Amino acid sequence: MIKGITVLRAAKSAADYERLAAFLTALGFEPGRGWNENGSEGSSFLAPLGNLEIVLGALPTAASVLVEVRQLDAVREATARWAAGSGLDAAAIHLTEVEETSWKSRIFHVEPVSGERYSFWEWSDPLRGKPVAVEGDLSAAGMRFAIVAARWNAVITDRLLEGALDALLRSGASRRHVQLVRVPGAWEVPAAARMIAEQPAGSEKAVDAVIALGCLLRGETAHYEAIYNEVARGIGQSQQETGVPHAFGVLTCETLEQALHRAGIKAGNKGFEAAVAAIEMVSLRRKLSENA
Repeated sequence: MIKGITVLRAAKSAADYERLAAFLTALGFEPGRGWNENGSEGSSFLAPLGNLEIVLGALPTAASVLVEVRQLDAVREATARWAAGSGLDAAAIHLTEVEETSWKSRIFHVEPVSGERYSFWEWSDPLRGKPVAVEGDLSAAGMRFAIVAARWNAVITDRLLEGALDALLRSGASRRHVQLVRVPGAWEVPAAARMIAEQPAGSEKAVDAVIALGCLLRGETAHYEAIYNEVARGIGQSQQETGVPHAFGVLTCETLEQALHRAGIKAGNKGFEAAVAAIEMVSLRRKLSENA
């Protein structure tokens, strides 16, 4: 039944109203729908989470508004920049230094306008109140991989292949545990990936992950869309039905220049990134299997 909570604050003057609005905007509050009708004017500022808390005993702070944040030091720096830009010094707005509290948090206070005290705080333990995520590690030691690389547009795919091999070997994979399969073009990548992924577990050719590499450049016909859609669908279906992680390193670009940029010239090497993703997914799969 409860929909939300709103804290109302009355500005003492138009100048205070404008200053508070500028202050909250500078700190990253999302502007909500304001109003100006029937002699009443107001602005709303939205936060991702709102709480109504009841404290037994003395309040931990005398602030009018208590705001939980991430990166408290950056928030204080933003407050100081806002004050300097508004021609105010720290003493004028009672801006305090960040200090430790008795309730295992860090906090600072500020009065953007006289009588309106805001306290910004964060837990000293950054994981407090958050679920601990299960994530894969980036060590490829003991893992077995297959790289399926298209020969079409070899000036691009060879660079992607070099990037993928670089990522695997840098991360501890053994060369003898990296299987390289070349196919004519991107269209053939899903079929080869599926054949590899279906190898029985424990067999000599079984792998922990497949890295799919290719490059499609838009032409003057609808051929590009038809090929790309089927390649993406085929790789995704192979991953879902075999349970073997597949890393998607098939570029789909408008021009050769765009593809070169994504093959190591300007925008990183997508082959390297695909291999890193494959390593992490294998590690994650093993961790989840252990916890099952």
